[in-house]
Amino acid sequence: MIDIPRLVVAAPASGSGKTTVATGLMAAFAAAGLTVSPHKAGPDYIDPGYHALAVAGSPGGGRPGRNLDAHMCGPGLVAPLFAHGAAGADVAVVEGVMGLYDGASGAGESGSTAELAKLLRAPVVLVVDASGQSRSVAALVHGFASWDPEVRIGGVVLNKVASDRHESLLREALDEAGVPVLGALRRAAELAAPSRHLGLVPAAERRPAAVAAVRALAERVRESCDVPELLRLARTAPPLAAVPWSAVDAVAATAGAGLPGGHGTGDDRETGTGPGAGPRFRDAAGPGKTPRAAGPRPVVAMASGAAFTFSYAEHAELLAAAGADVVPFDPLRDEELPPRTRALVVGGGFPEVYGAELAANEPLRRDVARLAAAGAPVAAECAGLVYLARDLDGAPMCGVLDARARMTDRLTLGYRDAVAVADSALAAAGTRVRGHEFHRTALDPPAGETPAWGMTQPVRRVEGFVRGGVHASYLHVHWAAAPAMARRLVEGCETA
Repeated sequence: MIDIPRLVVAAPASGSGKTTVATGLMAAFAAAGLTVSPHKAGPDYIDPGYHALAVAGSPGGGRPGRNLDAHMCGPGLVAPLFAHGAAGADVAVVEGVMGLYDGASGAGESGSTAELAKLLRAPVVLVVDASGQSRSVAALVHGFASWDPEVRIGGVVLNKVASDRHESLLREALDEAGVPVLGALRRAAELAAPSRHLGLVPAAERRPAAVAAVRALAERVRESCDVPELLRLARTAPPLAAVPWSAVDAVAATAGAGLPGGHGTGDDRETGTGPGAGPRFRDAAGPGKTPRAAGPRPVVAMASGAAFTFSYAEHAELLAAAGADVVPFDPLRDEELPPRTRALVVGGGFPEVYGAELAANEPLRRDVARLAAAGAPVAAECAGLVYLARDLDGAPMCGVLDARARMTDRLTLGYRDAVAVADSALAAAGTRVRGHEFHRTALDPPAGETPAWGMTQPVRRVEGFVRGGVHASYLHVHWAAAPAMARRLVEGCETA
């Protein structure tokens, strides 16, 4: 049983102020001397960056923001992944996604914040945009609180409150409804983070300003919310029956399930395994537990920095558990890959924002092309796919793929069910995964002679590239749901 105080911060709709309240509350708890575990519902990569800043002052150091996605990983992995990430914390705060009951398109509650709150048995704090209403707020909150009796609304935080009089009217109405008001935030421009074509500007791109913004959020939450009462509410969460997820056990369980690392099925997404391993990279497998044979650990270079900010924390943990040394590098600044690099992982991010800088780093582009030409395992997702192309809107990229990337005015967004078309560095042919797309770029052609994936939902199509050791695609996959990918990539270092 896991007994960690926890809250889910939700809202009736997007734009209500979930990120403001969740991030400010994380920072306020950390400033009060609590060890805070930050989490985000769904596939979003950007909010966890702000969450990590918010808890950086926690005792013993900060923790990475971690995603909990019941639709992509399966509901059976939610509690184990939460228990792994929150181990040793005094309190955990989970920021929801969209509106409380909004889930994956056409899939009912799957992937919704409500589903996540039920899986975690966590009380919900509902953040309500109070602008333009007074007594009607009670009807709104009553509807959300009564819609699903398994979802426990523990209280409301009012956002964008106009005045003392406005706050008084809102509190009176909610008092009649029997729902406690746990905070009331005034309208404040300094609480707004800048946005662009894919949402908030990542914290890594504006770190000094982001640090200042998070401090302001913490101060505003301390001034406007009943932080002790929010902590008391978090402590009402009952013990959770879950065994912490373990990267070591997850990788070990793939042995013999395919060539070389096995492959997952839809059922694999429903399972969680074994006692948790800490978030260490070089020695996460522990003495005698690495699935690799004894010998030097291969270096897996992982793109990072402002241009490549999209990555799940569990990916590096799984690679380490599979026997690799995971070494980050910044394609904007580093002119060569880390020494002894045997494989490369380039995740998502914003190459379109940094196209000129990426193009200017010609030595690194050549080094990446040399590694790929040598047959080394290369896993590229979304921004990584664009970086491997010939060019992006005319700016030269790595030239590993015979394709050209361009910005469009169309947002491609949503969950996808997919099957691997052929054996690759990441997956055996026939591997079934559920992933997520989130981009405004497009590639010409969209797929190579050997595609990476055959999409089965929502539209049947092929996408991505498999060429030599390269697996490149727009599809983001959470490797905790497919740990054989990490094992396969690391074992591929032995044969490249």
